[in-house]
Amino acid sequence: MTRRYLAFVLALALSTPALAQASAPSQTTTRPSRQTGSAPFANWKQIPVPPLPPFHPQEPRRVQLANGMVIFLQEDHELPLIDGTANIRGGSRDEPAAKTGMLDIYGDVWRTGGTTDKTGDQLDDFLEARAAKVETGSGADSTSISFSSLKQDFEPVFAVFLDLLRNPAFRQDKLDLEKTQFNSAISRRNDDIADIVGRESAKLAYGPDNPYARVAEYDTIAAVTRDDLVKWHEAHVHPNNIIFGISGDFDSAQMEARLRQAFDSWPKGETPPEVKVEFQEPKPGIYFISKEDVNQSAIRQVALGITRRNPDYYAIRVMNQVLGGGFFSRLVRIIRTEKGLAYDVGGGVGAGWDHPGIFELAMGTKSATTVESVQALTDVLKDLIAHPATDDEIRHAKDAILNAFVFNFDSKRKVLGERMLYEFYGYPPDFLEQFRAGIEKVTTTDVDRVAHKYVHPEQFATLVVGNASEFDKPLTTLGAVKTIDITIPPPGGMKAEHAEKNPGPTTPAALSLMSKVQNFLGPEAKLQEVKGIWLKSDTTAATPQGEMNMQVQSTMVYPDHSRSEVQAAQFPAPLTMISTPTGGFMSMEGQGSRPMPGQQNSERQASIKRDIIFLVQHAADPQFVFALDGTEKIDNLDAQAIDISSDGVEVRWYVDPQSGRILRSAFNTIGQQGPVRRTVDYSDWRDVAGIKIPFKRVISDNGQPSGSDVVQEFKLNPTVDAKAFHQPETH
Repeated sequence: MTRRYLAFVLALALSTPALAQASAPSQTTTRPSRQTGSAPFANWKQIPVPPLPPFHPQEPRRVQLANGMVIFLQEDHELPLIDGTANIRGGSRDEPAAKTGMLDIYGDVWRTGGTTDKTGDQLDDFLEARAAKVETGSGADSTSISFSSLKQDFEPVFAVFLDLLRNPAFRQDKLDLEKTQFNSAISRRNDDIADIVGRESAKLAYGPDNPYARVAEYDTIAAVTRDDLVKWHEAHVHPNNIIFGISGDFDSAQMEARLRQAFDSWPKGETPPEVKVEFQEPKPGIYFISKEDVNQSAIRQVALGITRRNPDYYAIRVMNQVLGGGFFSRLVRIIRTEKGLAYDVGGGVGAGWDHPGIFELAMGTKSATTVESVQALTDVLKDLIAHPATDDEIRHAKDAILNAFVFNFDSKRKVLGERMLYEFYGYPPDFLEQFRAGIEKVTTTDVDRVAHKYVHPEQFATLVVGNASEFDKPLTTLGAVKTIDITIPPPGGMKAEHAEKNPGPTTPAALSLMSKVQNFLGPEAKLQEVKGIWLKSDTTAATPQGEMNMQVQSTMVYPDHSRSEVQAAQFPAPLTMISTPTGGFMSMEGQGSRPMPGQQNSERQASIKRDIIFLVQHAADPQFVFALDGTEKIDNLDAQAIDISSDGVEVRWYVDPQSGRILRSAFNTIGQQGPVRRTVDYSDWRDVAGIKIPFKRVISDNGQPSGSDVVQEFKLNPTVDAKAFHQPETH
């Protein structure tokens, strides 16, 4: 019988009274007679439910070595597998604020960087051939390295584990790759509403500078060096700072001897200093983050929670279940079922192991019910205080907690993991068994007491992320609103070093140069007649996986509509990207369509306003500023730099002052891996209907080649159906 089927049967036994009764050997019951043809009870509530059987999981054996390493051994002969994990004290909460993200990088490069003898790629090949794995990772207060292997391959896989534990290489190329990928993630962090509300609500609960809420930025990632990773490893990876657990198909005595052989001679290291983190209640109020490319709102109400050492922990767990822990909870019953305001809603008082969790209520709702939903969340909290939980609610809550409890520890490996947590955070070894007794003792009076003690709706910080133009009422209906700016700071120095200067009014010298540019491109009357362009090009782009070749057809209608259709061998079908002032979309045949992330759409809007013809058309527009800024050698020419800015869009041109030909443009934008300083070199100028167009563009990001465009066809003022900019249908 498979484990999955056993779990299914056990689930029925715990949740269905009749099966629970039949499965309890200590209960003597009389099977109802089937000869009468009638049910033995008038309704299901009359069926007696026996108490849950005693819970005594197989405890792992604890061994402490002379050097301070704690080892747990858990035999499990169900499958011929052996798994091991080393938890090491010290995590991201201990990293310098100026290097936020360092431990995330460390956790990945520790594995990908390989050992002093083998690269990470060589380790991949070795392990894949044995269906094994060795992985590393990091968390807020710890890092870890683990392995999993077939019993027959334990020795060679364990040897890799030991080598990576003691002799990591942190190779520079893997560090560079990880930092690039991290920057890419930063550039996309405002795309998803769920990511935004989770990140920013943690800042409200803990404070933006609290290490449990700090967020990595481009500058903090750039500050991380290989030496940082090496020094962290040297300072923290010592036997007296490690808890090692191993489970699987082995004999404990033999395995203990093998582990002593591996670890006994490892000398102790210095104990890293303990980190002290201050926590304060969040400042109450209404906070708002604008995200105009969505039609729903994400809502969080947050306050500080507790730790599991709190004597009210068990009563709070039951209160959480009553408040927002399942389909019978008040949040679900009132907000989802009765009011129909949300599909998913829940929350409760979070309990951390060694620091306060977050008391959080969370829900998503359509934009048109945002304010109503915030009020509903607050009303449910107030109702919990005004109308204490009933005996039925308490019974349902306790049953739900205890019936689900066993599934968290239905394998010996899970029990081992839990026991390692108790060791790590200094909890008593029998905390797991205490849990059930603690929940069973909770009374209605206990829940009412903790509700009055911890639930204070007026002290919550309420965060709303959404499109305010579609809200049912202004957020100010709820009180004063503080808007949170989530703009991603550019890399340090980029803005100061490369931002186009905007000294004031356009100068005559700058207008004179713009006149030369216009004369080079074509007659002013013809340029002013251009309302849009269409082009077909062969494009190459440098990606982390290698060069990608694409065929692109782009339509641009001034001042704010664009459409691109991209074909590439790597795509299963052409990719269509549409950008308008009200939002953008991306679609692929057979894959459906989805909104374009707001930042990406903003960049595509900016690209229209950086178009050469569009800018020349506005040379006399007082809303555009043109200013000269010295010269620079380009293609053996002393090119004149001219900075152009309008409506937040800035670009620098490098122009041949004799001919008016634009040699290069430079601007800040978002590349594949985050913000970049992009330069575009123009060449192969050709006449198209009386206007000169560059048919070749060579692109560099931060000084490194990143792609090129070669135009195959070009049209001015193409006929464009307005439907071309509508959101593609999803099939």
